[in-house]
Amino acid sequence: MNRKILIAFVAFIFTLSAKSQSTEYVQKGEFGITVGAAHYFGDLNTRASLSRAKPALGLFFRKQFGNYVGLRIAGHYAQVGFSDTYSKNEYQKTRNLSFNSNIWELTLQGDFNFFKFVPSDPDHLYTPYVTLGVGIFSYDPYALIDGKKVFLRPLGTEGQNVGYKGRKQYGTMAVCIPFGVGIKYNISPKINMSVEAGYRFTTTDYMDDVSTTYAGTGIGGDPNSFPDVPS
Repeated sequence: MNRKILIAFVAFIFTLSAKSQSTEYVQKGEFGITVGAAHYFGDLNTRASLSRAKPALGLFFRKQFGNYVGLRIAGHYAQVGFSDTYSKNEYQKTRNLSFNSNIWELTLQGDFNFFKFVPSDPDHLYTPYVTLGVGIFSYDPYALIDGKKVFLRPLGTEGQNVGYKGRKQYGTMAVCIPFGVGIKYNISPKINMSVEAGYRFTTTDYMDDVSTTYAGTGIGGDPNSFPDVPS
C-alpha cells in the first residue's frame, strides 16, 4: 500500500498587481504563506483516522494566466507519524510498530478557478478552485525508543541490508501527486486568504518503514534467514 498524506491549511496570499492606463486589472503574481496540519494514511493507519494530525508549513508563488488558470510552485514542511497503539485492531496492538517522519516537499501545480477572481472587485471577490500537480519529497522514518530517536531505514527492518528475498534498501526521496480543493477570498487590495485541503499520492511504500514482512532475529544464527512475520 503506497502511503498517502492529507494536508489541510490556511494560506495568507500577498498579491502583486498593477492597473494599466485603461484601469484593467493585471496580476503579476501571488506570494503565499501556508499554515496547517498534515496526516498520514497507510499500514499503521488503515482506518483513515484523523486523530493524530501534526503541523505543516509552506511557501508558494502562483501566477494566474487569465481569469481561471494558474500555475504555482510550492514548498512545504510537514511532520507525519502514527502508532499501532492508536488502533482498535488487536493484531496491530500486539505488533506495536510506530514511526514519525519529517517531510520536505517541492511541487509544481496547476490551479483552476471555478469563478472569475479579481481582488477589490465586489462582484469577483472569491472563488472555489481545484489544484493538481507533481512533486518530490524527502522522508526518513524514525521511532522513539526510551525517549531516543532511532532512524529505521539503516536498520533494514524487513531484511533490506542483507538482500532478504531480493529486498533492497529504500531511498530517502520519492515522487508525489498532489491534488486539492479550496476556496480563495479577497480581504484587501493586496491580501487574499484561502482554505485548502490537499491529498498526496506517493510512489513510496516505506514512508512508515513498513511494506511487506518484518525481519526477525533469524533462524539458527543464520543472518539471511528470517521468519515471515506480517508487518
